[in-house]
Amino acid sequence: MNDKDPTTVAADAVLAGLSDIRDSLESFYKDLHQHPELGFQERRTAGHVAQALNEWGYEVTEGIAGTGVVGVLHNGEGPTVLLRADMDALPVREQTELSYASTDTGTDADGVEHPVMHACGHDVHVTCLLGTARLMAAGTDAWRGTLVVLFQPNEENGSGARAMVDDGLARRIPRPDVALGQHVLPVPAGTLLTRAGVMMAASDSLRVTFHGRGGHGSMPERTLDPVVLAAATVLRLQTVVSREISAATPAVVTVGAIHAGSGPNIIPDSAEIQLNIRTFEQETRSRVLAAVRRIVVGECATAGADREPEFETLSEFSVTENDEEATGRVAAAFAAYFGEDRALTTGPVPASEDFGELPAGLGCPSTYWGLGGTDPDAYWKAERAGTVHQDIPGNHSPRFAPVLQPTLDTGVRALVTASLAWLAPRPRTTEG
Repeated sequence: MNDKDPTTVAADAVLAGLSDIRDSLESFYKDLHQHPELGFQERRTAGHVAQALNEWGYEVTEGIAGTGVVGVLHNGEGPTVLLRADMDALPVREQTELSYASTDTGTDADGVEHPVMHACGHDVHVTCLLGTARLMAAGTDAWRGTLVVLFQPNEENGSGARAMVDDGLARRIPRPDVALGQHVLPVPAGTLLTRAGVMMAASDSLRVTFHGRGGHGSMPERTLDPVVLAAATVLRLQTVVSREISAATPAVVTVGAIHAGSGPNIIPDSAEIQLNIRTFEQETRSRVLAAVRRIVVGECATAGADREPEFETLSEFSVTENDEEATGRVAAAFAAYFGEDRALTTGPVPASEDFGELPAGLGCPSTYWGLGGTDPDAYWKAERAGTVHQDIPGNHSPRFAPVLQPTLDTGVRALVTASLAWLAPRPRTTEG
């Protein structure tokens, strides 16, 4: 007698072929890692994805929001499940020393050329979803319903998911009963992290331009120095969280870039800072944004600036909030398949995602989980030494390099198992 639940039975059947495709998945991953592409430029990646989905019998739609790809696989009556992976990379020069490290460059929306790297693990996401799509297509005897696999552009700037929705995504695919996704994180490979409710933070990125009055460095009295103005503002912004937000309320304000001037003896006309804000509650988000604007405007007024500062929103991410029922179903499926020592829960993650725009635009519940990508031995050694933050590179680091295994296997197994929590045939019950 088989005492496994229906999801685990179906997952065992679908995943029986994983060992046969493992080498090809690892090769695909290495190639993708070597050839990253910036947001809305993922043409090479999208082309490979579309070709593979066509070969496996999916109904494929390309070019959604420019480079987005969707595949639909109908397999009889049943629920519809959407699985999502993001495809874009970051303007980061890789420093991993991997044999398959990226040396590619790309040009951003402002026409500036940058080295490009998959520093956030989206190459893991694409590879795992492609592996899942292949196995689900080969294992249709084990499930019933419709599988939608969605490969999204431009997550890093927070506009790719919304762009796909705005480009008529809801008209191009069956309405999902649930949307599912995962993100590789710097925690031990082989583990999965779920959470009901708020999973990831809201994020607001701004560019602020300060206008001064330039001149010769030897005659500062004839100028209004925007470099000093920007520097004073950067320091003052550090007090928003430390002095205006409760210690019990999580929030982060980071000034990640400052640009001004062309030489040591020239006071420029303007200076620019770029900052990022992370919050978990709308009230806190509004309060921090208002404080940032108040401080910037106040510093300009104090300096006697002739022109108001300029504010430009670079990106906006809403809070990623997981549906309680959907999360419970996935968490139970993970615990049954992987065991409770690998299927873990997590607190809120301060990183941000635009995944939530998809279920919001499609009108369905969703859940999003974390996928471990760090060598377990290295992680636990660093934890024992109290040096995780120093020794374990996180997402967006030029040294971020998820280990191939068991990361890829676990990511495929997780997507298959989560989708089958809806798609696996359920035994009929009898009464009387």
